Amino acid sequence: MATGESSATPTVDAALLPKPAGRSDLPSEKVFSIQIGCEVFRLSGASIASDAPSYFSQFFEEQLRQNGEDSNPRTLYIDRDPGTFKEIAKHLQGYHIRPRDGNEFVKLFADAQFYSLPRLTSQLFESEIFIQIGDRHFEIPRDLFSNPGDSPNFFSLGFAVFFTSPSEAFPGLDRKVLLRPPAIVPPSVPNRSGAVFEELLHLLRGYPLNIRNEDHRAELLRDCRYFHLRGLEQRLIPHHLSYNPLRRRSEVIIRLEDVRQSGVQFSPDPQPVSSPTLAYGWVVYARPFVDERSADLIVEIGGEATIIDLTAMRADFIGLVKARVASLFQVVANKMNLPTTAPLGLLMMTGGASTQPASPAHSPLGEERVKIRLDSDTDLTINGEQVPVDSFLTDDDPDPTTTSNALSPLLRPTKRRRSEPNETKTPENPDTEQQPVWFARTAQWRLRVQPSGSPGGYEMMFIAVKLDVYTEERSRNRHRRFLTP
Repeated sequence: MATGESSATPTVDAALLPKPAGRSDLPSEKVFSIQIGCEVFRLSGASIASDAPSYFSQFFEEQLRQNGEDSNPRTLYIDRDPGTFKEIAKHLQGYHIRPRDGNEFVKLFADAQFYSLPRLTSQLFESEIFIQIGDRHFEIPRDLFSNPGDSPNFFSLGFAVFFTSPSEAFPGLDRKVLLRPPAIVPPSVPNRSGAVFEELLHLLRGYPLNIRNEDHRAELLRDCRYFHLRGLEQRLIPHHLSYNPLRRRSEVIIRLEDVRQSGVQFSPDPQPVSSPTLAYGWVVYARPFVDERSADLIVEIGGEATIIDLTAMRADFIGLVKARVASLFQVVANKMNLPTTAPLGLLMMTGGASTQPASPAHSPLGEERVKIRLDSDTDLTINGEQVPVDSFLTDDDPDPTTTSNALSPLLRPTKRRRSEPNETKTPENPDTEQQPVWFARTAQWRLRVQPSGSPGGYEMMFIAVKLDVYTEERSRNRHRRFLTP
């Protein structure tokens, strides 16, 4: 690049020049003047031809066609930023240029398209992503999102508005009548944390990250979902993957709200040739984009949303948890190719399946209340005290393929209320009564599918792995926390 009036140009071996991106008929050693704003740049035909056809090559070729090759073409004047063009001139002279930040990137990208420089436009299109998140500036290599599930994401989808393709300059605008390119705002996400995003990049680069607490994990997961990094999200969700040597099977513990439909599968037990068509089996799970093999699913349900009826050995679920359990039942039924059990006429009369309240009974695997079983392997905590479950087991086991036993109702005497002075005590209204109900703070269940009592039917059973329950409000109050320290 030169800003003086001298026309002297050093002789350059043509074999050493960069291969042109397109064809240009400009004489290689002839010097052409381009004024950008208040500065004049003098570039050789070889430099202009290095990224052609372009606005520059077409302008000067037309000048030579009209006035002859021995004429001196007039200076091309363009009212743009000379500082940005200094970098473009370096590119035309064969140097590799690299934006320093998002502001410089959008200026180079806009001018590269405005000047119709195909090679520079393509280079910028494939370069790093420059973006400001919160108060921090980032330069992100595009191949950083090469892991399964991490692309397409916020960057590849959100930037498609003006990074449509290297060959399309300013989509929707006519290049022939465009006096100047439209202003492009540097990419930024002001409503997210730069510190959290830096930790996500640390993980994407393959480095481990110490998750300080659950609040920290929630921050990372929230931004993973915002930027649509689904693979990284699956790596961050709370889980525990292990091999159980006693059962000789792999197991994965995951919260109910983190279970994804694509990861759920049904794994039937090995069947001898003489066995009936109906079979037993386990629900298995593999985290999408992360796990190569499925493992036995142990689903964790917290939030005090589970009520266990020990008399009927059934579990009720409350609110959103019930909807998620119903959805899980339907997903397993779909994986098993089971037909729906809801009568078509009833659905039409009530407005369709979407208008029905969520319930496991809407799937072919369950009823309104979910069948449960506790066995000798269940870890049980009642009212804050660990209780051995073996003393409550019977030999009644509905599943002949396992060695587990069903738990008989555990009836704990619980104070109900004091009698009023004039109230007569009756067998129906004692001071204390047997309370065959548990309220689960947190429960872990292994999911078992087995034939039901109906011909050709199946049912899902929740087998308790670990339970933390309470039967009295005093125990619940003991776990409350004061709002003030």
